[in-house]
Amino acid sequence: MCGIVGFKSKYAYRSMKELIPEASKSLSHRGADDSGFIFDEAAGVGLAHRRLSIIDLSRAGHQPMESDDGTVCICYNGEIYNFRKIRKILEDCGYRFKSATDTEVVLKAYLQWGTGCLEQFVGMFAFAIWDGRNQTLFLARDRLGIKPLYYYLNESEGILIFSSELKALMVFGNFVKDVNPDAIPLFLHYQYIPAPGSIFKNTYKLLPGHFLIYDGDHAQSREYWELPKIPATQIHPQHNEEEQLQYLDDLLTTAVSDRLVSDVPLGALLSGGIDSSIVVALMQKISSTPARTFSIGFKEKGYNEAPWAAKVAKHLKTEHTELYVTANDALGVIPRLPDIYDEPFADSSAIPTFLVSHLTRQQVTVALSGD
Repeated sequence: MCGIVGFKSKYAYRSMKELIPEASKSLSHRGADDSGFIFDEAAGVGLAHRRLSIIDLSRAGHQPMESDDGTVCICYNGEIYNFRKIRKILEDCGYRFKSATDTEVVLKAYLQWGTGCLEQFVGMFAFAIWDGRNQTLFLARDRLGIKPLYYYLNESEGILIFSSELKALMVFGNFVKDVNPDAIPLFLHYQYIPAPGSIFKNTYKLLPGHFLIYDGDHAQSREYWELPKIPATQIHPQHNEEEQLQYLDDLLTTAVSDRLVSDVPLGALLSGGIDSSIVVALMQKISSTPARTFSIGFKEKGYNEAPWAAKVAKHLKTEHTELYVTANDALGVIPRLPDIYDEPFADSSAIPTFLVSHLTRQQVTVALSGD
């Protein structure tokens, strides 16, 4: 998803209706199933969306999606796992739905509760809502920052551009590609550039658990959630170890079950470690069909986890696929990394993550992982 608010006439040599599709095209790899645009040239607003269809594959899920009266519009990336529960609440409030998507639930939750809708959502998401009733843009990101959301802000010119990736921002003539010198030491220390910074000046990642309101003059970011600071001794202190284990099992089972809601094929990335093995075991327990699992192997024994993954897959009776890659396969990924990450990123997991994702996408659309 991407968009711009506050488009200035001095850039009229390329109209918004040319720039927005071009920015959207740069994100085509994020969603090949559908694309859409909405323009409000009087307000200086343009929104675009690339769709990877997961729930309700019909045209009813087309984005950007407008409210029934056309005054409010949403671009949304993610999944709200409790959307059916929220939908029931909204239906009881008198709302009617045209699709089976969680997108429409997010939009109508905003109509009902405003920014307070964020308190209702359990999931991973980044979204933008243009509210034509009060001429404001509402950007929001999930509690842990699973979904990306970048924005470029130039308050002196009254311009805010947002996108799921930096590359879409670069399409706009407004965007200034000056390197942010404060980002360099952060990158050298962490091997990535943590939010809210980015490699460019005046360009930010919306912090996890935050939302931003932009009215054309000012942008205000606010925190809506932080990790509760609860001492371990206060978490069900009356329970013994067996009850605690059952409580944890129930939580994990519910979490995995919620993530299996999909109208497209599902799978899982399996490394053979504790985290991914537990996720796959729960998938097997919940599902009536064998889980599809995927892993990458290396001929270098010190780095190869594939045998462990294969043992877990055999024990759990999954439909397992593994791919052994060579040093040349890994080297072949390196030229693609700048296009994938858009800014410096030195985590060694980038290469195997790409390789296993490429393998997985050949058979399924959604994959769970140990993360």
